[in-house]
Amino acid sequence: MAVISMKQFLDAGVHFGHQTKRWHPKMSQYIYGTKNGVHVIDLRQTLTKLKEAYEYVKASAEEGRVPLFVGTKTQIQNIVKEEADRCGCPYINFRWLGGLLTNFGTVKQSIARMKSFEELAGEDRTYEGFIKKEALMMERKRLKLERSLGGVRNMNSIPSMLFITDCHREQLALKEAQKLGIPVVGVSDTNCDPTGIDYVIPGNDDSPRAVALYSNVISTAVIEGLALRMQNVVETKHDKKNHSKKDKIDTKGK
Repeated sequence: MAVISMKQFLDAGVHFGHQTKRWHPKMSQYIYGTKNGVHVIDLRQTLTKLKEAYEYVKASAEEGRVPLFVGTKTQIQNIVKEEADRCGCPYINFRWLGGLLTNFGTVKQSIARMKSFEELAGEDRTYEGFIKKEALMMERKRLKLERSLGGVRNMNSIPSMLFITDCHREQLALKEAQKLGIPVVGVSDTNCDPTGIDYVIPGNDDSPRAVALYSNVISTAVIEGLALRMQNVVETKHDKKNHSKKDKIDTKGK
């Protein structure tokens, strides 16, 4: 994990919580104090928890398990997409569809439908062979599906874990993950109930710069974990090859 300083946290506004009247008592352990009627988050704990999340995601990626990135606020949609794409992970950045995890079979059908529209559209999106009205209708349906499911188009099964950038907003995702026993790495602001989040990252979930910081750390963890996995595979193949050569030499010697 790249070295993250307190200055980076402060510049990104990670320490800003919500107004004192909008808080959840279970977040009290992560609150440093109050300033101008706003809770201030303890950045030392944020740094510790972020490192724990990083280590967990990295170890999971080394085993071949990667997270589904979830963040649907308008101001962070591009951040979620960019960081998920950077590490090759699936993502949801427009709207969480109810049953995405608990009814994944139906979601897979919708993904297949989206792909069929893409085939009909062709590379240049001209819908060759269809009249203009039919083409417009299919393009509207394709865009709607692409917006909601484009980030999970290559996800063939339910994810091994979730990385949620705002657990207060993404309650549906959190509940579905809890129901299926899927681990959750999640950002929890002072107004959020951290119950059910396996790896809590206490911090501001409204600042795009703060969300970019968390997402970059998780994305880097995935990249480093997958690199170690690839390295282990190469070393295992190399060891097997050497053992095979040694066995052949021993056989000839006998």
